[in-house]
Amino acid sequence: MENKKSFGALLPIAVFVFLYLGLGITLEYIMDVPMGFYNVSVVVVFMIALLVACIQANGINMNEKLKIMANSMADPNIITMILIFLMAGVFVGVLGRSSAESVAYFILSLIPADYAIPVLFLISAFVSLAMGTSVGTITLITPIAIAIGGCTGYPMPLCVGTVMGGAMFGDNLSFISDTTIAACNGQGCKMQDKFKANFKIAVPAAILTIIVLYFLTLERPTGDLHIEEYNLIKIIPYLLVLIGGVMGFNVFLVLLVGIFSGSILMLGMGEVSYLDYLANIGKGTAGMFETSMVAILVSCIGGLIAYNGGFNALLSTVHKIFSTKKGGMLGIGMLVGFMDIATANNTVAIVMTNPIAKKISESFNISAKESASLLDTFSCIFQGILPYGAQMLVALSIAASLGWEISAFHVLPYLLYPYLLLVSSILFVFLPSIDED
Repeated sequence: MENKKSFGALLPIAVFVFLYLGLGITLEYIMDVPMGFYNVSVVVVFMIALLVACIQANGINMNEKLKIMANSMADPNIITMILIFLMAGVFVGVLGRSSAESVAYFILSLIPADYAIPVLFLISAFVSLAMGTSVGTITLITPIAIAIGGCTGYPMPLCVGTVMGGAMFGDNLSFISDTTIAACNGQGCKMQDKFKANFKIAVPAAILTIIVLYFLTLERPTGDLHIEEYNLIKIIPYLLVLIGGVMGFNVFLVLLVGIFSGSILMLGMGEVSYLDYLANIGKGTAGMFETSMVAILVSCIGGLIAYNGGFNALLSTVHKIFSTKKGGMLGIGMLVGFMDIATANNTVAIVMTNPIAKKISESFNISAKESASLLDTFSCIFQGILPYGAQMLVALSIAASLGWEISAFHVLPYLLYPYLLLVSSILFVFLPSIDED
Protein backbone atom coordinates (compact mmCIF):
# COMPACT_ATOMS: atom_id res chain seq x y z
CA MET A 1 0.00 0.00 0.00
CA GLU A 2 3.05 2.28 0.05
CA ASN A 3 2.46 3.58 -3.49
CA LYS A 4 -1.31 3.93 -3.22
CA LYS A 5 -2.48 7.44 -4.12
CA SER A 6 -5.97 8.83 -3.67
CA PHE A 7 -7.20 12.36 -3.06
CA GLY A 8 -10.48 10.80 -2.00
CA ALA A 9 -8.68 9.56 1.09
CA LEU A 10 -8.57 13.19 2.30
CA LEU A 11 -12.38 13.20 2.58
CA PRO A 12 -12.34 12.83 6.41
CA ILE A 13 -10.55 16.18 6.66
CA ALA A 14 -13.15 17.81 4.42
CA VAL A 15 -15.96 16.25 6.46
CA PHE A 16 -14.48 17.58 9.68
CA VAL A 17 -13.99 21.12 8.34
CA PHE A 18 -17.48 21.19 6.80
CA LEU A 19 -19.24 20.00 9.95
CA TYR A 20 -17.15 21.90 12.50
CA LEU A 21 -17.17 25.20 10.66
CA GLY A 22 -20.68 24.76 9.33
CA LEU A 23 -22.26 23.99 12.68
CA GLY A 24 -20.26 26.68 14.47
CA ILE A 25 -21.10 29.41 11.96
CA THR A 26 -24.77 28.38 11.90
CA LEU A 27 -25.10 28.44 15.68
CA GLU A 28 -23.12 31.60 16.36
CA TYR A 29 -23.87 33.85 13.39
CA ILE A 30 -27.20 32.61 12.01
CA MET A 31 -29.02 31.39 15.11
CA ASP A 32 -27.24 33.92 17.41
CA VAL A 33 -26.44 31.26 19.99
CA PRO A 34 -23.94 32.67 22.54
CA MET A 35 -20.60 30.88 22.24
CA GLY A 36 -21.98 28.95 19.30
CA PHE A 37 -18.68 27.41 18.33
CA TYR A 38 -18.12 26.29 21.89
CA ASN A 39 -21.33 24.26 21.70
CA VAL A 40 -19.95 22.15 18.87
CA SER A 41 -18.17 19.09 20.27
CA VAL A 42 -14.86 18.73 18.44
CA VAL A 43 -14.60 15.14 19.70
CA VAL A 44 -17.95 14.12 18.17
CA VAL A 45 -17.09 15.75 14.84
CA PHE A 46 -13.73 13.96 14.78
CA MET A 47 -15.49 10.67 15.54
CA ILE A 48 -17.65 11.23 12.45
CA ALA A 49 -14.51 11.95 10.42
CA LEU A 50 -12.92 8.77 11.79
CA LEU A 51 -15.99 6.79 10.75
CA VAL A 52 -15.61 8.14 7.22
CA ALA A 53 -11.93 7.12 7.19
CA CYS A 54 -12.85 3.61 8.39
CA ILE A 55 -15.50 3.22 5.68
CA GLN A 56 -13.01 4.31 3.02
CA ALA A 57 -10.54 1.60 4.08
CA ASN A 58 -12.83 -1.05 2.61
CA GLY A 59 -10.12 -3.48 1.53
CA ILE A 60 -9.36 -4.71 5.03
CA ASN A 61 -11.33 -6.00 8.00
CA MET A 62 -11.98 -4.08 11.19
CA ASN A 63 -9.13 -5.74 13.08
CA GLU A 64 -6.64 -4.50 10.49
CA LYS A 65 -8.10 -1.01 10.69
CA LEU A 66 -7.70 -1.08 14.47
CA LYS A 67 -4.06 -2.13 14.08
CA ILE A 68 -3.41 0.83 11.76
CA MET A 69 -5.00 3.19 14.27
CA ALA A 70 -3.09 1.63 17.18
CA ASN A 71 0.23 2.04 15.37
CA SER A 72 -0.56 5.71 14.74
CA MET A 73 -1.44 6.28 18.39
CA ALA A 74 1.81 4.62 19.48
CA ASP A 75 3.84 7.52 18.06
CA PRO A 76 6.06 8.94 20.86
CA ASN A 77 4.92 12.48 19.98
CA ILE A 78 1.30 11.56 20.65
CA ILE A 79 2.10 9.86 23.96
CA THR A 80 4.25 12.82 25.04
CA MET A 81 1.51 15.27 24.11
CA ILE A 82 -1.17 13.43 26.09
CA LEU A 83 1.04 13.19 29.16
CA ILE A 84 1.75 16.93 28.98
CA PHE A 85 -1.99 17.59 28.70
CA LEU A 86 -2.73 15.55 31.84
CA MET A 87 0.12 17.07 33.83
CA ALA A 88 -1.02 20.51 32.69
CA GLY A 89 -4.44 19.72 34.12
CA VAL A 90 -2.91 18.80 37.46
CA PHE A 91 -0.77 21.97 37.43
CA VAL A 92 -3.77 24.22 36.82
CA GLY A 93 -5.91 22.29 39.29
CA VAL A 94 -3.33 22.58 42.07
CA LEU A 95 -2.65 26.30 41.69
CA GLY A 96 -6.13 27.45 40.69
CA ARG A 97 -6.72 31.14 40.04
CA SER A 98 -5.17 32.83 43.08
CA SER A 99 -1.56 31.95 42.30
CA ALA A 100 -1.80 33.09 38.66
CA GLU A 101 -3.57 36.27 39.75
CA SER A 102 -0.71 37.04 42.15
CA VAL A 103 1.75 36.71 39.26
CA ALA A 104 -0.42 38.96 37.09
CA TYR A 105 -0.80 41.64 39.75
CA PHE A 106 2.93 41.54 40.44
CA ILE A 107 3.75 42.01 36.72
CA LEU A 108 1.23 44.85 36.42
CA SER A 109 2.69 46.54 39.49
CA LEU A 110 6.03 46.72 37.66
CA ILE A 111 4.85 47.25 34.08
CA PRO A 112 2.20 49.74 32.88
CA ALA A 113 -0.93 48.07 31.52
CA ASP A 114 -0.14 49.50 28.07
CA TYR A 115 2.87 47.16 27.90
CA ALA A 116 1.30 44.09 29.51
CA ILE A 117 0.36 42.27 26.30
CA PRO A 118 3.67 42.84 24.43
CA VAL A 119 5.53 41.69 27.56
CA LEU A 120 3.28 38.62 27.70
CA PHE A 121 4.38 37.78 24.16
CA LEU A 122 8.05 38.23 25.07
CA ILE A 123 7.73 36.01 28.14
CA SER A 124 6.01 33.27 26.13
CA ALA A 125 8.60 33.49 23.36
CA PHE A 126 11.50 33.35 25.80
CA VAL A 127 10.14 30.39 27.76
CA SER A 128 9.27 28.39 24.63
CA LEU A 129 12.68 29.12 23.12
CA ALA A 130 14.32 27.70 26.23
CA MET A 131 11.96 24.74 26.72
CA GLY A 132 11.46 23.81 23.08
CA THR A 133 7.76 23.05 23.53
CA SER A 134 4.83 25.25 22.62
CA VAL A 135 2.29 23.13 24.50
CA GLY A 136 4.39 23.23 27.66
CA THR A 137 4.78 27.00 27.38
CA ILE A 138 1.05 27.52 26.84
CA THR A 139 0.39 25.35 29.88
CA LEU A 140 2.61 27.49 32.09
CA ILE A 141 1.81 30.99 30.80
CA THR A 142 -1.91 30.85 29.92
CA PRO A 143 -3.09 31.08 33.56
CA ILE A 144 -1.05 34.28 33.91
CA ALA A 145 -2.50 35.62 30.66
CA ILE A 146 -6.04 34.88 31.86
CA ALA A 147 -5.37 36.74 35.10
CA ILE A 148 -3.87 39.72 33.25
CA GLY A 149 -6.88 39.87 30.95
CA GLY A 150 -9.24 39.70 33.89
CA CYS A 151 -7.70 42.63 35.73
CA THR A 152 -6.85 44.86 32.74
CA GLY A 153 -9.97 44.47 30.66
CA TYR A 154 -8.11 43.41 27.53
CA PRO A 155 -10.09 40.85 25.49
CA MET A 156 -9.42 37.37 26.78
CA PRO A 157 -8.96 35.96 23.24
CA LEU A 158 -6.22 38.56 22.71
CA CYS A 159 -4.41 37.41 25.84
CA VAL A 160 -4.68 33.73 24.85
CA GLY A 161 -3.67 34.42 21.23
CA THR A 162 -0.63 36.38 22.40
CA VAL A 163 0.62 33.47 24.49
CA MET A 164 0.05 31.05 21.60
CA GLY A 165 2.00 33.28 19.24
CA GLY A 166 4.95 33.56 21.60
CA ALA A 167 4.88 29.81 22.21
CA MET A 168 5.07 29.08 18.47
CA PHE A 169 8.07 31.42 18.15
CA GLY A 170 10.13 29.21 20.45
CA ASP A 171 8.74 26.00 19.00
CA ASN A 172 10.05 27.12 15.62
CA LEU A 173 13.50 28.38 16.68
CA SER A 174 14.53 26.33 19.72
CA PHE A 175 17.46 23.93 19.34
CA ILE A 176 15.71 21.35 21.52
CA SER A 177 12.31 21.55 19.82
CA ASP A 178 11.04 18.31 18.25
CA THR A 179 10.31 20.20 15.04
CA THR A 180 13.88 21.50 14.79
CA ILE A 181 15.33 18.06 15.42
CA ALA A 182 12.98 16.40 12.91
CA ALA A 183 13.59 18.99 10.17
CA CYS A 184 17.39 19.05 10.55
CA ASN A 185 17.75 15.27 10.70
CA GLY A 186 15.44 14.78 7.74
CA GLN A 187 17.18 17.36 5.53
CA GLY A 188 20.70 16.62 6.68
CA CYS A 189 21.75 20.02 7.97
CA LYS A 190 23.31 21.34 11.17
CA MET A 191 21.00 22.91 13.71
CA GLN A 192 23.13 26.04 13.77
CA ASP A 193 22.71 26.51 10.01
CA LYS A 194 18.98 25.97 10.20
CA PHE A 195 18.77 28.42 13.12
CA LYS A 196 20.54 31.15 11.13
CA ALA A 197 18.16 30.70 8.20
CA ASN A 198 15.15 30.51 10.49
CA PHE A 199 16.27 33.56 12.47
CA LYS A 200 15.89 35.76 9.38
CA ILE A 201 12.28 34.64 9.02
CA ALA A 202 11.07 34.49 12.62
CA VAL A 203 12.67 37.51 14.28
CA PRO A 204 11.27 40.18 11.90
CA ALA A 205 7.81 38.66 12.37
CA ALA A 206 8.25 38.68 16.17
CA ILE A 207 9.41 42.31 16.23
CA LEU A 208 6.49 43.39 14.08
CA THR A 209 4.12 41.40 16.33
CA ILE A 210 5.35 43.27 19.41
CA ILE A 211 4.88 46.61 17.65
CA VAL A 212 1.36 45.73 16.50
CA LEU A 213 0.42 44.43 19.96
CA TYR A 214 1.64 47.65 21.55
CA PHE A 215 -0.45 49.90 19.32
CA LEU A 216 -3.42 47.52 19.42
CA THR A 217 -3.56 47.55 23.21
CA LEU A 218 -2.59 51.21 23.49
CA GLU A 219 -5.85 52.18 21.81
CA ARG A 220 -7.93 49.91 24.05
CA PRO A 221 -8.91 51.67 27.28
CA THR A 222 -8.47 49.44 30.30
CA GLY A 223 -10.55 51.63 32.56
CA ASP A 224 -9.44 52.19 36.11
CA LEU A 225 -6.80 49.55 36.65
CA HIS A 226 -7.14 48.26 40.19
CA ILE A 227 -4.30 46.07 41.34
CA GLU A 228 -5.58 44.08 44.25
CA GLU A 229 -3.46 42.81 47.11
CA TYR A 230 -1.29 39.87 46.16
CA ASN A 231 0.96 37.48 48.04
CA LEU A 232 4.49 37.19 46.65
CA ILE A 233 4.79 33.72 48.16
CA LYS A 234 2.14 32.51 45.71
CA ILE A 235 4.43 33.51 42.86
CA ILE A 236 7.02 30.89 43.83
CA PRO A 237 5.58 27.96 41.75
CA TYR A 238 5.44 30.12 38.62
CA LEU A 239 8.88 31.56 39.34
CA LEU A 240 10.29 28.05 39.62
CA VAL A 241 8.72 26.86 36.36
CA LEU A 242 9.82 30.05 34.61
CA ILE A 243 13.41 29.54 35.74
CA GLY A 244 13.24 25.88 34.75
CA GLY A 245 11.85 26.79 31.36
CA VAL A 246 14.47 29.47 30.72
CA MET A 247 17.22 27.01 31.69
CA GLY A 248 15.83 24.53 29.18
CA PHE A 249 14.87 21.75 31.59
CA ASN A 250 12.60 18.96 30.40
CA VAL A 251 8.95 20.04 30.36
CA PHE A 252 7.90 17.10 32.55
CA LEU A 253 10.46 18.02 35.19
CA VAL A 254 9.35 21.67 35.07
CA LEU A 255 5.69 20.70 35.49
CA LEU A 256 6.51 18.32 38.35
CA VAL A 257 8.39 21.10 40.15
CA GLY A 258 5.42 23.42 39.65
CA ILE A 259 2.93 20.82 40.88
CA PHE A 260 5.03 19.85 43.89
CA SER A 261 5.83 23.40 44.99
CA GLY A 262 2.25 24.50 44.34
CA SER A 263 0.89 21.63 46.43
CA ILE A 264 3.12 22.49 49.38
CA LEU A 265 2.21 26.16 49.08
CA MET A 266 -1.57 25.81 48.74
CA LEU A 267 -1.86 23.19 51.48
CA GLY A 268 0.73 24.78 53.77
CA MET A 269 -0.92 28.21 53.62
CA GLY A 270 -4.33 26.71 54.19
CA GLU A 271 -5.60 28.00 50.83
CA VAL A 272 -7.42 24.70 50.25
CA SER A 273 -8.41 21.73 52.36
CA TYR A 274 -7.03 18.29 51.55
CA LEU A 275 -10.38 17.23 50.12
CA ASP A 276 -10.64 20.34 47.94
CA TYR A 277 -7.04 19.80 46.86
CA LEU A 278 -7.84 16.29 45.62
CA ALA A 279 -11.05 17.51 43.97
CA ASN A 280 -9.18 20.32 42.19
CA ILE A 281 -6.63 17.87 40.79
CA GLY A 282 -9.48 15.73 39.49
CA LYS A 283 -11.18 18.71 37.88
CA GLY A 284 -7.93 19.85 36.32
CA THR A 285 -7.19 16.53 34.65
CA ALA A 286 -10.84 16.09 33.62
CA GLY A 287 -10.61 19.41 31.83
CA MET A 288 -7.91 17.92 29.59
CA PHE A 289 -9.79 14.77 28.63
CA GLU A 290 -11.36 16.31 25.53
CA THR A 291 -8.00 17.64 24.39
CA SER A 292 -6.39 14.24 24.89
CA MET A 293 -9.18 12.52 22.96
CA VAL A 294 -8.68 14.89 20.04
CA ALA A 295 -4.98 13.96 19.89
CA ILE A 296 -5.91 10.27 19.85
CA LEU A 297 -8.66 10.61 17.24
CA VAL A 298 -6.53 12.76 14.93
CA SER A 299 -3.70 10.23 15.05
CA CYS A 300 -6.17 7.44 14.16
CA ILE A 301 -7.58 9.42 11.25
CA GLY A 302 -4.08 10.27 10.04
CA GLY A 303 -3.09 6.60 10.03
CA LEU A 304 -6.11 5.62 7.94
CA ILE A 305 -5.62 8.54 5.54
CA ALA A 306 -2.02 7.40 5.03
CA TYR A 307 -3.19 3.81 4.41
CA ASN A 308 -5.80 4.99 1.92
CA GLY A 309 -3.19 6.94 -0.04
CA GLY A 310 -4.18 10.49 0.82
CA PHE A 311 -0.73 11.66 1.87
CA ASN A 312 0.97 10.03 -1.11
CA ALA A 313 -1.42 11.87 -3.43
CA LEU A 314 -0.44 15.19 -1.86
CA LEU A 315 3.25 14.41 -2.02
CA SER A 316 3.27 13.41 -5.69
CA THR A 317 1.09 16.34 -6.77
CA VAL A 318 3.28 18.97 -5.15
CA HIS A 319 6.35 17.37 -6.70
CA LYS A 320 4.77 17.60 -10.17
CA ILE A 321 3.36 21.14 -9.96
CA PHE A 322 6.44 23.18 -9.13
CA SER A 323 9.26 23.53 -11.65
CA THR A 324 11.50 26.33 -10.29
CA LYS A 325 13.55 26.78 -7.14
CA LYS A 326 11.18 29.34 -5.66
CA GLY A 327 8.24 27.16 -6.66
CA GLY A 328 9.92 24.19 -5.02
CA MET A 329 10.48 26.19 -1.82
CA LEU A 330 6.85 27.25 -1.78
CA GLY A 331 5.85 23.66 -2.52
CA ILE A 332 7.75 22.41 0.52
CA GLY A 333 5.94 24.95 2.69
CA MET A 334 2.52 24.14 1.27
CA LEU A 335 3.11 20.41 1.52
CA VAL A 336 4.07 20.42 5.19
CA GLY A 337 1.15 22.80 5.82
CA PHE A 338 -1.32 20.35 4.26
CA MET A 339 0.21 17.53 6.26
CA ASP A 340 -0.18 19.54 9.44
CA ILE A 341 -3.84 20.22 8.68
CA ALA A 342 -4.33 16.48 8.25
CA THR A 343 -2.41 15.34 11.31
CA ALA A 344 -2.74 18.38 13.65
CA ASN A 345 0.83 17.67 14.77
CA ASN A 346 3.66 19.71 13.32
CA THR A 347 6.40 17.24 14.24
CA VAL A 348 4.53 14.36 12.59
CA ALA A 349 3.87 16.58 9.55
CA ILE A 350 7.60 17.28 9.19
CA VAL A 351 8.54 13.61 9.55
CA MET A 352 6.02 12.62 6.86
CA THR A 353 7.11 15.40 4.51
CA ASN A 354 10.88 14.99 4.97
CA PRO A 355 11.50 12.41 2.18
CA ILE A 356 9.72 14.29 -0.63
CA ALA A 357 11.05 17.64 0.65
CA LYS A 358 14.55 16.20 0.36
CA LYS A 359 13.87 15.18 -3.24
CA ILE A 360 12.41 18.59 -4.09
CA SER A 361 15.40 20.38 -2.56
CA GLU A 362 17.83 18.21 -4.52
CA SER A 363 15.89 18.72 -7.76
CA PHE A 364 15.73 22.52 -7.47
CA ASN A 365 19.09 23.19 -5.78
CA ILE A 366 17.49 24.25 -2.49
CA SER A 367 20.01 24.15 0.34
CA ALA A 368 19.44 21.83 3.28
CA LYS A 369 19.21 24.75 5.71
CA GLU A 370 16.58 26.42 3.53
CA SER A 371 14.42 23.30 3.22
CA ALA A 372 14.73 22.51 6.95
CA SER A 373 13.84 26.09 7.84
CA LEU A 374 10.82 26.07 5.53
CA LEU A 375 9.58 22.75 6.90
CA ASP A 376 9.81 23.91 10.49
CA THR A 377 8.41 27.40 9.87
CA PHE A 378 5.40 26.48 7.74
CA SER A 379 4.49 23.59 10.05
CA CYS A 380 4.51 25.99 13.02
CA ILE A 381 2.44 28.56 11.09
CA PHE A 382 -0.34 26.08 10.40
CA GLN A 383 -0.10 24.40 13.81
CA GLY A 384 -0.36 27.79 15.47
CA ILE A 385 -3.71 28.60 13.86
CA LEU A 386 -5.44 25.22 13.74
CA PRO A 387 -8.73 25.45 15.69
CA TYR A 388 -8.30 21.77 16.60
CA GLY A 389 -4.54 21.87 17.18
CA ALA A 390 -3.10 20.84 20.52
CA GLN A 391 -1.89 24.37 21.25
CA MET A 392 -5.34 25.91 20.77
CA LEU A 393 -7.16 23.17 22.64
CA VAL A 394 -4.93 23.17 25.69
CA ALA A 395 -5.13 26.99 25.91
CA LEU A 396 -8.92 26.90 25.72
CA SER A 397 -9.10 24.06 28.25
CA ILE A 398 -7.01 26.03 30.75
CA ALA A 399 -9.11 29.15 30.16
CA ALA A 400 -12.30 27.14 30.74
CA SER A 401 -10.92 25.64 33.94
CA LEU A 402 -10.31 29.19 35.18
CA GLY A 403 -13.86 30.27 34.38
CA TRP A 404 -13.50 31.75 30.88
CA GLU A 405 -15.25 29.89 28.09
CA ILE A 406 -13.96 31.13 24.76
CA SER A 407 -13.89 29.39 21.39
CA ALA A 408 -11.05 28.91 18.94
CA PHE A 409 -12.76 31.22 16.49
CA HIS A 410 -12.67 34.08 18.98
CA VAL A 411 -8.92 33.58 19.36
CA LEU A 412 -8.10 33.26 15.62
CA PRO A 413 -8.20 37.02 14.85
CA TYR A 414 -5.58 37.62 17.55
CA LEU A 415 -3.00 35.08 16.37
CA LEU A 416 -0.85 37.89 15.03
CA TYR A 417 2.51 36.15 15.12
CA PRO A 418 1.59 33.12 12.95
CA TYR A 419 0.02 35.42 10.36
CA LEU A 420 3.03 37.73 10.26
CA LEU A 421 5.32 34.70 10.18
CA LEU A 422 3.49 33.53 7.06
CA VAL A 423 4.13 36.89 5.39
CA SER A 424 7.77 36.77 6.43
CA SER A 425 8.10 33.21 5.11
CA ILE A 426 6.66 34.11 1.71
CA LEU A 427 9.08 37.04 1.48
CA PHE A 428 11.87 34.63 2.40
CA VAL A 429 10.90 32.43 -0.54
CA PHE A 430 10.66 35.17 -3.14
CA LEU A 431 13.50 37.45 -2.02
CA PRO A 432 17.10 36.51 -2.95
CA SER A 433 18.25 33.24 -1.42
CA ILE A 434 20.13 33.33 1.86
CA ASP A 435 22.95 31.46 0.12
CA GLU A 436 23.42 34.48 -2.12
CA ASP A 437 24.23 36.75 0.83
